[in-house]
Amino acid sequence: MEQFRKKSYPSISEVTKTEHIGMVKEIFGTITERYDFLNHLLSLRRDVFWRRFAVRGLRFFKTGRLLDVACGTGDVAIAAAALHADIKAVGLDFVKEMTDIARIKTEKAGFGSRIRLVRGDATLLPFTDNSFDAALIAFGIRNIPDRKEALREMSRVVVPGGRVMVLEMVLPRHRFFRSIYLFYLERILPRLARIFTGNPRAYIYLADSIKNFPSPEKFSALMEEAGLIGVKKYALTLGITYLFSGVKGELK
Repeated sequence: MEQFRKKSYPSISEVTKTEHIGMVKEIFGTITERYDFLNHLLSLRRDVFWRRFAVRGLRFFKTGRLLDVACGTGDVAIAAAALHADIKAVGLDFVKEMTDIARIKTEKAGFGSRIRLVRGDATLLPFTDNSFDAALIAFGIRNIPDRKEALREMSRVVVPGGRVMVLEMVLPRHRFFRSIYLFYLERILPRLARIFTGNPRAYIYLADSIKNFPSPEKFSALMEEAGLIGVKKYALTLGITYLFSGVKGELK
């Protein structure tokens, strides 16, 4: 990992879609060792609350199945399995190092028989239409260049009346909180990352990806453009994270 300590990444506003995908694969393949620890530390464990809030909003009424897109180390699928006793979940990620960790965690949590982990592309999901009651992506949509296509694919694999949910970090709207959050992202977070990870520039990318993510209003509109209806947004923790939720329309 030593070769990554001085590695730098361009802003995602300056790269092609292909370059962005390559950056994401490299970054998330090199930070797995301290990934969960840093998520909890850098969010002051608010990430646990955010995921639980999202999972509580899931409804299972036909298939009893959840798709956790860009599942990382499996926290959403595990939280869902713990809260909803009768469901099964599939966690999908295109980074092998992440699904390897997720597999260990699901087994340790006792959910090995209820959570299946697969490698795959969020914009080309390897599932048939109407396979899940819900699809949820937590802190992953900003790493996908073609967000509308990912949303369309999530909608495709969800049953009519099923829910597509997106949990993501954004810049707060309030000017005061926004300035504090930017100071944290640009000054504090990189210093903490240098202490705890072998690829500290990955967390500079994290800050950049948050700053380049669309406003809650624009992202809600994107979900509607992807065909979802009844789109709602919920601000969490002073607006630094939002939960977006939309429904797949009934078949005509």
